[in-house]
Amino acid sequence: MTTDLAGCTDGDLAMFAAAGRQAAYGELMRRHRDWVYRIVRSHIGDADEALDVTQISFVAAFSALGRYDRSRPFRVWIARIAINKCHDWARRRAVRRFLTFAAPISDAEQVADTVVPIDDALVAKQELDRAMRAIARLPATLKEPFILQAVEGLSQAETAQLLGISEKAVEMRVYRARTKLNEVLRD
Repeated sequence: MTTDLAGCTDGDLAMFAAAGRQAAYGELMRRHRDWVYRIVRSHIGDADEALDVTQISFVAAFSALGRYDRSRPFRVWIARIAINKCHDWARRRAVRRFLTFAAPISDAEQVADTVVPIDDALVAKQELDRAMRAIARLPATLKEPFILQAVEGLSQAETAQLLGISEKAVEMRVYRARTKLNEVLRD
């Protein structure tokens, strides 16, 4: 059977992929990878780490396709997986940071500084990176609604549905996130 995958709904593609059609999952990834990457990048703040977490998210989604409810939007389902993977990444990072600080200080004297200075001509990129880091440092309760609504353009209702909170809570959390970001970025 040859089906034009580009014309299929996400639910149909998920069903085909669960049945073993790799091309169907490839089409799902093509449709959603940029959006998922932006969500992850907004959470993490680092482009390389965000790419890794995005890939991990799609691998996890593929292995969980059997549990996907086709009555729900695939976009919401994959976004929830990606956000959970961001939380996992943050927990692992906190453990690594703790273990790093647990090492004797004398070990740090032998570590070379591998940071390359940033070219002054990339001011716009620096500002974007600064903003992304500031967003990544927001508490999860403020960061998630802000990313989904202000960065990704989801409506208040879609954001509320995805996060399982009320629309008023979304409104307040986005407002608080903007206020915090204004304070941080103003300095």
